[in-house]
Amino acid sequence: MAIKDWLAEDRPREKLLQRGSAALTDAELLAIFLRTGVQGKSAVDLARDLLADFGSLKALLDADQQRFCQAHGLGDAKYAQLQAVMEMAKRHFKEVLQRGNALTSPDITRAYLSAQLRGYSYEVFACLFLDNQHRVIQLDELFRGTIDGASVYPREVVKQALHHNAAAVIFAHNHPSGIAEPSTADKHITEKLKQALALFDIRVLDHFIIGDGQPYSFAEHGLL
Repeated sequence: MAIKDWLAEDRPREKLLQRGSAALTDAELLAIFLRTGVQGKSAVDLARDLLADFGSLKALLDADQQRFCQAHGLGDAKYAQLQAVMEMAKRHFKEVLQRGNALTSPDITRAYLSAQLRGYSYEVFACLFLDNQHRVIQLDELFRGTIDGASVYPREVVKQALHHNAAAVIFAHNHPSGIAEPSTADKHITEKLKQALALFDIRVLDHFIIGDGQPYSFAEHGLL
């Protein structure tokens, strides 16, 4: 049965308009992006097949052009469209947290850092520098590593914080494995950074680990 023949409340587009995007499943969101299915399959059916093929929505979104375009029902045009959508999301959050704006919502901060770091296939350590009123100065990606780690040097973090005349900082790094849980090394380097920055009266407000799902917050788990 074609989607147009479904009950209105079951159609992904109408469901989104009536109940909001959060009410949709991964397959329904992907179906709206796809717009059309293929012969013998609706857009929702195709979306389900693609999610099964890639293993998850994240894996599909993170796929390189060759892997993406090999999948049935996709191609260069869809890949370009997806990259444009993802870049617009990044720029949206960047404008929300542009220089001079005060951090008023942890959720926006979390979403912004996730948009910036989630797509990397290797580990990246970033610092969001803030002034004494917690207004954004700049986000710097300071260290890049491999799929399972990145070397972080406290001296370089302090140097960059002083360069920006920052009064506070939020750390963030991604776990390409998708598991947003801190390792012993993550906890250790966070404590070392906190101690180093404290010598210059620079506060560490949080450290987010970006993986699949909700980013992990050191502050919310009492680790700062």
